[in-house]
Amino acid sequence: MNEVYNLEYNTERPKLFIPEYGRHFQKMVDHAVAIEDRDERNKVAKSIISVMGNLQPHLRDVPDFQHKLWDQLFIMADFKLDVDSPFPITSKEVLQQRPEPLEYPQNHPKYRFYGNNIKRMIDVAVKWDEGDMRSGLEYAIANHMKKCYLVWNKDTVEDSVIFNHLKELSDGQIDLAKSEESLTESGQFLKNRPSTRSSSNNNRGKKGQRSRKKRY
Repeated sequence: MNEVYNLEYNTERPKLFIPEYGRHFQKMVDHAVAIEDRDERNKVAKSIISVMGNLQPHLRDVPDFQHKLWDQLFIMADFKLDVDSPFPITSKEVLQQRPEPLEYPQNHPKYRFYGNNIKRMIDVAVKWDEGDMRSGLEYAIANHMKKCYLVWNKDTVEDSVIFNHLKELSDGQIDLAKSEESLTESGQFLKNRPSTRSSSNNNRGKKGQRSRKKRY
């Protein structure tokens, strides 16, 4: 009966700082904190780090990973472990600081079907010096805009529409309407676009073939 009354329940145990390591790791760390001799305490701390590294042997010799293990050791010790760490000891206050909120990019392009990356590509193109490199980039951007337009909008689009949109998005710095070159034909983009109708018809055809098989 005494053994039953001496059983430990998780609800009565202290909360684990890093539950992933389990209760036995936490007990080892608590034991290291309670050791009075500093040399012995350093020895035990290094042994604990070695065991922690064995859980991920492919990372245990990486310096950054070693630093992470020592930080986790101090966290599990509630920063009460006084040992010689090979890395700077991160304070409890620094770890508890909340990170600064990330600013979500608020982009509201006029022609959303082109995507946000098109505007970034245009901003890069206008910074280049005039020449073959810039001209090639401008036509690559225009062709990509035409492809996006066909995916979103309709089956055909005139090059003049794309040129006008490109001129508007570049604040008039890219004007391909004066050039005699044409963009890729709409049919080329449409030919490379997967057709959901044909794939569904193929699936129905395969099902029909399977249903017509003779059964013996």
